[in-house]
Amino acid sequence: MGRQYGVTARAVRVAATAAALTALLTGCGGDGGGEGGAKAKEPPQNAGSVSSAPREPDEPAGGEADPTGPDRSKVLATIDSGSGFHFIVHSAVRDEGGFLTVSATLKNTTSQLLVAKSQWSGDEINVKRTGPSFAGITLVDKTEKKRYYVLRDTEGYPLTTTGITSLEAGKSVAVFAQFPAPPANVTRVDIQVPLMPTATIELS
Repeated sequence: MGRQYGVTARAVRVAATAAALTALLTGCGGDGGGEGGAKAKEPPQNAGSVSSAPREPDEPAGGEADPTGPDRSKVLATIDSGSGFHFIVHSAVRDEGGFLTVSATLKNTTSQLLVAKSQWSGDEINVKRTGPSFAGITLVDKTEKKRYYVLRDTEGYPLTTTGITSLEAGKSVAVFAQFPAPPANVTRVDIQVPLMPTATIELS
């Protein structure tokens, strides 16, 4: 099972270099933005569906609320890959260090073992060498016309859950990913998980 939220030593170490990473990894488009990077593109057409409706009371949340970690009893969006995986977003929380942490649950809704998708790790050679991860997830701010990528530490490791190669039938695993925080006036972004539909989530 992959690295869990709050226990990744590399995520702690990145605090010292937050400003530099944010400047390097925040893409900007639009009218002459000075930060550089990719302009937000239309999301690819993928199989599956997205639901932002509240979960039924008898449907498990993928983990009870934990006083030492994120509240996984809430659901901002449920993304159905169409291949048996559900990506359930619980929160997208800013912190004082200029980060935005997305907490989610990856769930296998089938009766058989599912293999994690290599595309979730993204296409960067430097990140691929760190093994399976969710470094390919991006956030798109349509208001500011910016795309945000998962932060990396000084050794190139993505600040996200890593090491998930497969998921047994009916099982769930907690997932997190850290991004540069959008401006305070931005309250909604699109989250794009490779091979899954795009979903809009609220920031807090």
